[in-house]
Amino acid sequence: MLSFKTDFTAKCFFVCLAALLSMAAFAVDGQNGTTKPGAWSGTVVSSSCNADEAFNESSECMKDVPGAKLALYDDTNRVMYGLEPQESVTAHLGESVTVRGALDGETIRISSIELMSIGLAVGQKAPAFSVHDQFGRVQSLDTLKGANGTVLLFFRSADW
Repeated sequence: MLSFKTDFTAKCFFVCLAALLSMAAFAVDGQNGTTKPGAWSGTVVSSSCNADEAFNESSECMKDVPGAKLALYDDTNRVMYGLEPQESVTAHLGESVTVRGALDGETIRISSIELMSIGLAVGQKAPAFSVHDQFGRVQSLDTLKGANGTVLLFFRSADW
């Protein structure tokens, strides 16, 4: 009976140890240069600002500060990412961009950068659409058109 308990305890110990070591390997792998490819959108700001200042669109975040690097502020997640190489973003300070590359820790290794296009250009015709208004009625570009044209304003609520 004692032999069975000893064998069972030893087996449990080794199974738990193996599980612990495999989890530790995954944790170390995530911290040792593992990169995650993807695309991130936001505003290029000075790293001398923090996320709260960038969120509040502080004019200081849009200034070229000696010794500071440029960073990408993602206002959806309120996260600041370092950007490398810096040469590829210097012309984009204060602009909304989409950066493609690989996330390495808190730094995006840039493979490409492009200006974000938000909305229609002035004078560009809106595409056909239909949406429910606040009263549940279906609205379209035609139902909203007035005598002098139409102005549409879409407001993203703060609780999205």
